[in-house]
Amino acid sequence: MPKLKTNRGAAKRFKRTGSGKLRRRRAFDNHILTKKAPKRKRRLAQGAMVAHCDQPAMDRLIPYK
Repeated sequence: MPKLKTNRGAAKRFKRTGSGKLRRRRAFDNHILTKKAPKRKRRLAQGAMVAHCDQPAMDRLIPYK
């Protein structure tokens, strides 16, 4: 069976944790921050985990990471 190619865009956006889950950044934290509440901006600045239902698809995008 041939080697699988890693999706380079996904590889730059996701990091694997020690237990094998994928860590991601949150959306909507780049610009137009003046209208967003401080509490919302703090929450957006924290990372999050990829949803359990999306994990199989992500494993195909990043097979060796």
